[in-house]
Amino acid sequence: MIQLRNVSKYYPAGFGRVYVLRNVTLDINQGEFVSIMGPSGSGKSTLLHILGLLEEPSEGEYFFDDQPVQKLSEKRRTELHRTQIGFVFQAYHLIDELTVYENIETPLLYKGLNGSERKSRVAELLDRFNMVAKKDLFPAQLSGGQQQLVGIARALAAGPSVIFADEPTGNLHSDQARDIMELFRELNQKDGVTIVQVTHSEINAEYGTRILRLKDGWLDDSAVKLSEQGVK
Repeated sequence: MIQLRNVSKYYPAGFGRVYVLRNVTLDINQGEFVSIMGPSGSGKSTLLHILGLLEEPSEGEYFFDDQPVQKLSEKRRTELHRTQIGFVFQAYHLIDELTVYENIETPLLYKGLNGSERKSRVAELLDRFNMVAKKDLFPAQLSGGQQQLVGIARALAAGPSVIFADEPTGNLHSDQARDIMELFRELNQKDGVTIVQVTHSEINAEYGTRILRLKDGWLDDSAVKLSEQGVK
């Protein structure tokens, strides 16, 4: 599903370059739940943003569903992002002026669904996440855990094939974090959604099927396959 070939990311610095990622080669299959770990500054978020089409690599190739991402038109990249990719952020990134219902509906407006289709899909997600009673509230009226549930519902609204999550429990207390990770595991195992998360938490990382570790922009080749260790 996802293939990176010798991907690097750098920024100009004086007469040289500062590398954030170096020669990353990576394959992620449909249905995997991959956790990316590493110290601050190791390139985790940059890698996730490249995978999620929020940034472009400086060097190397990226294939998404066998499509060469760098050769796609801007229109096709935007369409791919809106229809195949969901993003969940640490800081939720909800629109403060919109209600819970309206925040979840937003990706469906971009997708061009008609009113009845949008209403049906949002109602389904509100029911699934037990948020029906809160559909008319604004983000500021919700707890952190509730805001993140809305963020996940919004990410799922357009029926993406992969969700990229950047420290999805970073602002939550331990009980809320566990609930969110259990939800991710359910989405992966029952719904077949591919999930790629960046996390500092070893506990959160073990909800997935594989752990990748970055250090100074380099990917450690000795990825841990949790399924082989019997981690459930």
